[in-house]
Amino acid sequence: MSSHKFGLNLVVVVAVAALFTGIWALYNLPVTAPDWPEQISGYSFSPFRPGQNPQENRYPSDDEIRADLELLSRQTDSIRTYSVDGNLANVPRLAEELGLRVTLGIWISQDMERNEREIAKAIELAKSSRSVVRVVVGNEALFRSEITPEALIAYIDRVRAAVKVPVTTSEQWHIWQEYPELGRHVDLIAAHILPYWEFVPMEDSVQFTLDRARDLKKLFPRKPLLLSEVGWPSNGRTRGGAEATQIDQAIYLRTLVNTLNAQGYNYFVIEAFDQPWKIDDEGSVGAYWGVYNFERQPKFAFEGPVVAIPQWRLLAVGSVVLAVLALALLLIDGSALRQRGRTFLTFVAFACGSILVWIGYDYSQQYSTWFSLTVGFLLALGALGVFIVLLTEAHELAETVWTLKRRRPFPPVTADEAYRPKVSIHVPCYNEPPEMVKQTLDALSRLDYPDFEVLVIDNNTKDPAVWKPLEEHCARLGPRFRFFHVAPLAGFKGGALNYVLQYTAPDAEVVAVIDSDYCVERDWLKHMVPHFADPKIAVVQSPQDYRDDRESAFKKLCYAEYKGFFHIGMITRNDRDAIIQHGTMTMTRRSVLDELGWADWCITEDAELGLRVFEKGLSAAYSERSYGKGLMPDTFIDFKKQRFRWAYGAIQIMKRHTRSLLWGKESELTRGQRYHFLAGWLPWIADGLNIFFTLGALLWSAAMIIVPHRVDPPLLIFAIPPLALFFFKVGKILFLYRRAVGVNLKDAFYAAIAGLALSHTIAKAVLYGFFTSSIPFFRTPKMANNHGILVALAEAREEVVIMLVLWGAAAGIALVQGFPSNDVIFWVAVLLIQSLPYLAALIMALLSSQPKKVQEVPLVEAV
Repeated sequence: MSSHKFGLNLVVVVAVAALFTGIWALYNLPVTAPDWPEQISGYSFSPFRPGQNPQENRYPSDDEIRADLELLSRQTDSIRTYSVDGNLANVPRLAEELGLRVTLGIWISQDMERNEREIAKAIELAKSSRSVVRVVVGNEALFRSEITPEALIAYIDRVRAAVKVPVTTSEQWHIWQEYPELGRHVDLIAAHILPYWEFVPMEDSVQFTLDRARDLKKLFPRKPLLLSEVGWPSNGRTRGGAEATQIDQAIYLRTLVNTLNAQGYNYFVIEAFDQPWKIDDEGSVGAYWGVYNFERQPKFAFEGPVVAIPQWRLLAVGSVVLAVLALALLLIDGSALRQRGRTFLTFVAFACGSILVWIGYDYSQQYSTWFSLTVGFLLALGALGVFIVLLTEAHELAETVWTLKRRRPFPPVTADEAYRPKVSIHVPCYNEPPEMVKQTLDALSRLDYPDFEVLVIDNNTKDPAVWKPLEEHCARLGPRFRFFHVAPLAGFKGGALNYVLQYTAPDAEVVAVIDSDYCVERDWLKHMVPHFADPKIAVVQSPQDYRDDRESAFKKLCYAEYKGFFHIGMITRNDRDAIIQHGTMTMTRRSVLDELGWADWCITEDAELGLRVFEKGLSAAYSERSYGKGLMPDTFIDFKKQRFRWAYGAIQIMKRHTRSLLWGKESELTRGQRYHFLAGWLPWIADGLNIFFTLGALLWSAAMIIVPHRVDPPLLIFAIPPLALFFFKVGKILFLYRRAVGVNLKDAFYAAIAGLALSHTIAKAVLYGFFTSSIPFFRTPKMANNHGILVALAEAREEVVIMLVLWGAAAGIALVQGFPSNDVIFWVAVLLIQSLPYLAALIMALLSSQPKKVQEVPLVEAV
């Protein structure tokens, strides 16, 4: 790379790094808020630490409680408790040592025995401890519908009669309005005002709190008012306009406590310390109401400006490092890229690096359990994998659109003196319609080439009425054409091709293979065989192409999808001598084929042979020009079978050639070849992993429907990676098909539909490929009879079922939870977007059931 180009690249990297660092800085602009006052009215105090949980009778020790109270005594002289069970009964004694006043809580629930135990213990403490200044009988017991108003009033009256300090119950503010009779039985009104739970945006929440307090004062003018819970969570789901973030918690609390102090309110900030055990009752947000985290560290600055992510500078540096590493890998062999391509990859690398760092940071803010750690580990692997796939997709896009010139062009060779050795053309067929194969053979007979032969190998066709006409037709075409019918013959297509090798003319130097539906152009051999003059060239490949794209809407969509691979992927792969050899329109040097043979263990023997050719240190040539056209599958099920075979074979190859692909062991594969074989199949592996994402999404959605108050929508970070990849892939198709393939936007959209329709099939093939060693070979029928809608639906039954389940999950969440917040809306959108590939499959199945524009004789063919 020249110094000028290096300098320009450096300028671009610095500029993009500055842009993304600026985005980090913009998101973290300092926000002014009042400093935390020297003293606040009080804290709600639950002293549980890691590994402790009142629901499992695991309580903190006296020393741990004392340490917490010492910390809080620097900011307040008053605390509120919720229970006197277990070691919590020691809080008044320990608080008295530090001069703290205690508002003693009695937990009231449906457990009558525990209620009696708590009441008795609280009365004893209120009588014996000077630190207890009031008693609260029940916390949101009416709101939870765990007790009747009459029963609660009876408890309150009992406690009031037994103690000398003020007694009340603590409920949400609207419960006091709903049951005003409570006011006659309490000494003060203790109300929770928590705007977050009521979908109030943070910026409106201070006024909301003051308004509700005034309402309660008007309703109970002769009773003192205690705001027994005021607060804001630092993490969790968004509720309407209320976002649970650290910066919103900091701004709200610092503003609120100063305002309440100024207006003379008594209040308790909920709460002193985060309590992750509350997740089971309140959802994920229940863990994050503390001013201090679980480790007793303040969650926000008490003085000065506040920012969304205090560590944002470190995170920005981390994202830059990740991006530079990714970009360095992408540009290892990027000398042929135009500056636009390098700029595009720089932007994508920095976007991926920033998102990955943000995902890691966001997840690090969650409290960990064995489940969350497991999910986090899988999420980290999944996110990393998704962004690797995204980067490879971006790399292909850049090299397709912004390459200065193709490095290894192989134009037609037309010189009369060009190298033109004898060619043996092999045509494998099985149970093929004779009239279709005759068209293929007639086209071969018209080849403008001096020396070639045609060997037709029919394996295992049982009906003589199918193969006998081909034998007779070969005889009519002359001595160049020879026909072989063998039954039984093992090894499927690879076995048939290996069988016919022994009958190849001894002086043939090149073996060409075409499928039995391909009609080749006269110049195919004349223009392509001369590339074998280079002794390093072992394979010469022309694109697969099709002649029936106008026959139906279904085939039009299929044709649009096929073109992408042969006019995008194969061209960029050819620049690094890493094409996928495919089993039609391919030529192989005879000596190489004699040495290597076709792999009869692999369902895609053609691609496997091409890889072994590269492992031997030999090369391949690819021509973008089409020299032959075949027939596409007529039905969706056959379209799926063909792609299943390709994807399954890819996994077979990866498993057999792992050492050479990953580490370059025992092969002469270049880094570029290894990259393209792995990167080219990564999107298929991503489709396989997406099945698990869909399954997880459905299970999570089911829980949201069954227990909506306990299960929140998944964290946003769970959905960002797969959604980012989905939208990038669709955008890439729409962009590349217009720029590189030269089709209009409508045809590019068709290609996207056809590609999406195969996602589930590819996913299944990948999973089968990893967990099985082989499956029966199956043909891809062509020119078959059309079928009705019901049959078409049956061909896409798996996709239709999954689509309906996803739609049902989205509808169920909407009906049960409504749309109380953006995260529910987002999750429903995720489910609907996740259903699009399955909807595309349904569309393709229905299109395949439509009648052809031109009725053909019912024929079938194998690819």
